[in-house]
Amino acid sequence: MALPTDSAALRHRLVPPNSTAGTGDAAASTPSGGLPRVLGIAHLAVSLGIVLATDKCLSQAFAAASIKFPSALFGMFCVISVLVVLDAVAPALAKGFMDFFEPAALFIQKWLPLFYVPPIVVLPLAVRDIPALSGLKICLVAFAGWFASLTVAGYTALTVRKIVKTELIAAEPMGRLSPFSTLQFWAWGAVFVASFATVFVSPTVLGTTARTCLPFMLASTVLGYMAGSGLPSGIKTVLHPIICCALSANLSAVAYGYFSGSGMDAALGDYLTKVPSNPGAGDVLMGFLGSVILSFAFPMFKQRKLVKRHAAEIFTSIAVTSTFSLYSTAILGRLIGLEPTLTISILPRCITVALALSIVSFFEGANTSVTAAVVVLTGLIGANFVQAAMDKLGLNDPIARGIGAASSAHGLGTAALSAKEPEALPFCAIAYALTGIFGSLICSFAAVRQSLVFIAS
Repeated sequence: MALPTDSAALRHRLVPPNSTAGTGDAAASTPSGGLPRVLGIAHLAVSLGIVLATDKCLSQAFAAASIKFPSALFGMFCVISVLVVLDAVAPALAKGFMDFFEPAALFIQKWLPLFYVPPIVVLPLAVRDIPALSGLKICLVAFAGWFASLTVAGYTALTVRKIVKTELIAAEPMGRLSPFSTLQFWAWGAVFVASFATVFVSPTVLGTTARTCLPFMLASTVLGYMAGSGLPSGIKTVLHPIICCALSANLSAVAYGYFSGSGMDAALGDYLTKVPSNPGAGDVLMGFLGSVILSFAFPMFKQRKLVKRHAAEIFTSIAVTSTFSLYSTAILGRLIGLEPTLTISILPRCITVALALSIVSFFEGANTSVTAAVVVLTGLIGANFVQAAMDKLGLNDPIARGIGAASSAHGLGTAALSAKEPEALPFCAIAYALTGIFGSLICSFAAVRQSLVFIAS
């Protein structure tokens, strides 16, 4: 059977009528099951609380056992396994399980970019000792590496597609998230104004400087994200909500440092302390990263039929591209003379921040702020150029386009492509999660880590 190649012509076949698939969001502006608002909030609190508690318990257990493998990734596999077993023996229970955790999954998806902004906010502290030439080399690796990964992913998927000749079928619809409400803006605005007043009382009124500035810096970060999310799509291609969010937090750090007399550096140091007993706003936000990985289980299970049907294309492309991206980054960094520690820091450039930070934690001396910044830079490059690049490369198959966008530019590339090509969205979502998962898996092997360090050095 001949492969379909015209993405636009396939839209009526792949996207059900009246579906919101392709928006890049997940659905529901009302609480699950039509519950009254109060019960809906309670449902969200309980389901999200269970996810966060599970992540915390797994993290502590893995740390106590000195296990290097990402605990949240193990948890994600466990959740998928439970859902698969339930679906086999009692499909109604599997559906009930999914429905119960849907509010938590939607909450995490809606606020996802916010959780990996903190390393970017403190970037001014992290890059202070990095020479300008090294910064230019990192940008070169990011752009060249993105294009190379896109090419490898797209052509690998296309080649396997031609071999297996599996016909495309309609995927499970991907819905639309509700926009931020006026009440949310006013609520966080009130926190922002009220908490700023503490600077005039005492910089340690809440016990420590980090705790005292936490509400103010958290509110400024959230407001920046909500404001950036409301920008017109044309502006967001240049000024992405993540950039808006980071700028808002940095400007607030300047203001807080000035009025408190401590300075911007101290305010940023209090923003991300990495001390559990004395957390800052950034520590609170990054505390959700494990739950982000756990939440990948739900969309993966929802698209299980699609994954099974196109397993050859998906898994081959992801395995090849993830391996290529890691090793090509190490090789390119070595060739252009980038410092080994910086090369190691940018190895997971094509992987979502939640897992990229987990991957670089395997390596000694990696700069996590540089990691986060390069991941975002790669995503922004993909968001702006992925469609034009794939058109030039002749990657017209929806599966190749979806896998290529997500495995080269993670969530930002996914959002940019799926906004105009909804038929590619399910493959974007699958590749987005699997790229990080496969990268984490292979980097958990000491031999792989040692080989990457050897090449980078």
